[in-house]
Amino acid sequence: MPGFLGRINMIRRFVLDKKFILITGRTTKQAIGMHKGKSSPEYKFATNRAEMSVEDMKELGIADGQMVRLKNFDQAVDIPVFIAQLPSGMIFMPMGPVANCLIPADTRGTGMPPYKEQMVEVITI
Repeated sequence: MPGFLGRINMIRRFVLDKKFILITGRTTKQAIGMHKGKSSPEYKFATNRAEMSVEDMKELGIADGQMVRLKNFDQAVDIPVFIAQLPSGMIFMPMGPVANCLIPADTRGTGMPPYKEQMVEVITI
């Protein structure tokens, strides 16, 4: 049986193999939706989505527009995922209420939540 550090490294390898880097940002469709109101169908459609590379989607057996669960250490969201030109291992979500569920509130003293490089797991549902 491996020691404590050996077990931690085994867990870390297992978890990181299934993780993707989540980045959030603004999109044109989101901006148009914001001008119509954050409760508008346009805004909800623009922010309730995730994007992945075609290679990652093929590897996970995910179809374009399929619902998936994105999960970090303490939150999860169910969201449709679409093909985008992104590097393998990365997921993009427009900034909004759904993406904010996966962004930790801890600013690490900077005053700004860490909107980039959050680790998430993709679970097909």
